[in-house]
Amino acid sequence: MRFSLALPRDALSIPVIRRVVGDALRGLGAAEDCVADLVVAASEACTNVVLHARSSGDYEVVGEVDEDACTLKITDWGRGSRPAPADRGVLSESGRGIKIMRALVDDLDIDSTPGRGTVVHLRKRLTWRDEALVRRLERRLMHSAG
Repeated sequence: MRFSLALPRDALSIPVIRRVVGDALRGLGAAEDCVADLVVAASEACTNVVLHARSSGDYEVVGEVDEDACTLKITDWGRGSRPAPADRGVLSESGRGIKIMRALVDDLDIDSTPGRGTVVHLRKRLTWRDEALVRRLERRLMHSAG
């Protein structure tokens, strides 16, 4: 499954992302702990866009879910990240969201290019409930192949 949303850089877009990501994963049958982790990580990434993108345009969230993982890509077209002040590390006070994302997903990559914006890639391996659509499809394929 793949979805793509273009959203205004506004705090009201964050509950929308939480709802879309959560409902999509729950609908497919992902385990609730995976859903919760991805919803929080996506919220943190989108909050960073709203607070720090340094642009007034939209941002985009693209999600892909397969039988192994969920990948989310959050893209803004702002001016890219500001250099960190010399007396502060990259993950200081304003980096708490990054620490949270890193703790909740298996892979986190942030590509920020001055003048071209920032892309946050979140990837989490998924576990599934027994009644998940993915599990039912696997059983049908195994039965028809066997």
